[in-house]
Amino acid sequence: MEKTSTDAFPSTMNSSEKQETVCIFGTGDFGRSLALKMLQCDYSIVFGSRNPLRSSLLPNGAEVLSYSEAAQKSDIIILAVHREHYEFLKELTEVLKGKILVDISNNLKINQYPESNAEYLAQLVPGAHVVKAFNTISAWALQSGALDANRQVFVCGNDSKAKQRVMDIVRTLGLTPLDQGSLMAAKEIENYPLQLFPMWKFPFYLSAILCVFFFFYCIIRDIIYPYVNGKKDSTFRLAISIPNRIFPIAALTLLALVYLPGVIAAILQLYRGTKYRRFPDWLDHWMLCRKQLGLVALGFAFLHVLYTLVIPIRYYVRWTLKNRTITQAKAKTEDPFSTSTAWLNDSYIALGILGFFLFVLLGITSLPSVSNMVNWREFRFVQSKLGYLTLILCTAHTMVYGGKRFLSPSSLRWYLPSAYVIALIIPCTVLVIKFILILPCIDKTLTRIRQGWERNSKQTSKGQYLKQSSIYLDSQL
Repeated sequence: MEKTSTDAFPSTMNSSEKQETVCIFGTGDFGRSLALKMLQCDYSIVFGSRNPLRSSLLPNGAEVLSYSEAAQKSDIIILAVHREHYEFLKELTEVLKGKILVDISNNLKINQYPESNAEYLAQLVPGAHVVKAFNTISAWALQSGALDANRQVFVCGNDSKAKQRVMDIVRTLGLTPLDQGSLMAAKEIENYPLQLFPMWKFPFYLSAILCVFFFFYCIIRDIIYPYVNGKKDSTFRLAISIPNRIFPIAALTLLALVYLPGVIAAILQLYRGTKYRRFPDWLDHWMLCRKQLGLVALGFAFLHVLYTLVIPIRYYVRWTLKNRTITQAKAKTEDPFSTSTAWLNDSYIALGILGFFLFVLLGITSLPSVSNMVNWREFRFVQSKLGYLTLILCTAHTMVYGGKRFLSPSSLRWYLPSAYVIALIIPCTVLVIKFILILPCIDKTLTRIRQGWERNSKQTSKGQYLKQSSIYLDSQL
């Protein structure tokens, strides 16, 4: 809980007046960058250093003193040193008493110590008001004016007035402070910069598995099989043909996996008859990664479009067309026009164009700058209704691509179907189950559950009444 201390800290002055003096312990890269930014915002800066005479490369206008002398110049001290060097603060306990001590340190590993650096600092200097801040901002972000970097600064501390003082400084620097509560949140804040794409690991790993599986699957069908049966060298397909089969398969499969967890969640809610039970951890994590899965799928779709555009300029395609033309000219024959084939081909292309257009629209609306401009109903309409329409179009695009060859025995090689047939399994499964879930008799029950209705609520209430009556009778006896 936050302290409601009555200690009065000097309030921040107006921008038109000279700002207060801020002390910075440490003359490293971040300390110098922060000092330069604060000097530009009209703060007075005094550095605390173990070797004041040897300190160099400091911004003009900053004063350098020993730790003890610098601490006496200001009631706000920013600690820009690593945790391993905190021991010198024990000698300054009396000087730091009642002052605001801002901890900006990070660790090398997640959960490197039992307690956070800020909590350890509060134990080391119990008389100071410790505030955690600035650890999510880099020196480069400060030097570039934070125009191309994250502007958010997480702030936490046990003293509300001390925390407010630090947040005022953050705003003056043109950054956005986010109050994370008490100092107990410091550990989470310190772990945040150490995380490497935490929500992207599952989509990346899944995409890699899909690509590797279908890569070897296509090699078996399109390279090894022709060589074994006819001594035909088809290794040139590794550059364009096989990737252009893998990318659309990965895009379609990942798009289906975006909507599969929602279907599974609906089935679980119907089975349990309530929405007040937690989903399994794996399903929770899967649902949180849906945005990342969709964006990775969109990336594969873009690659498929680019690879498709280069097909006419490939040597193999030009050689095939030229050879067929010469052969027909010599034989004085021509291929008859097939209306059904033309319909299939045009439909396949049209479905692909429409599906890709909606795919891009889904990706655009998932961007924070766009999603913040629409209300929840609009966002849900785009991501759910148009999302399923995109899945339908892309699935139909794949099915029409197969055409008459879809399940033809002649398309099997070593009893292995074409890769796109396998790619249709998950999307078709998702669409069939979704169609069942939107049937009025099922959708009505599911809607009631999501509005708070519970299937066994009456039985539970009756059971609790009988149990309470039994306890009452036992007490009377």
